[in-house]
Amino acid sequence: MGIKNPKKKATLEKKAKQTKWAPIWAVLKKYGVGKKIHPSSLTRHRRSWKRTKLHIKPRKQRKSHFG
Repeated sequence: MGIKNPKKKATLEKKAKQTKWAPIWAVLKKYGVGKKIHPSSLTRHRRSWKRTKLHIKPRKQRKSHFG
């Protein structure tokens, strides 16, 4: 069985990366040990899981009473 909706899965995967935070080791890897930089500076697009929703439509399902 393959992926039901590959476009939806790809969209969700991309949006999941667009958060406000980055792990602390990513800051150390990019800027070095001596720099004190907030992890949110690494993320280009900022998303809020509370305020904005993605509005991705669910896949169409066949009506059960049609057989």
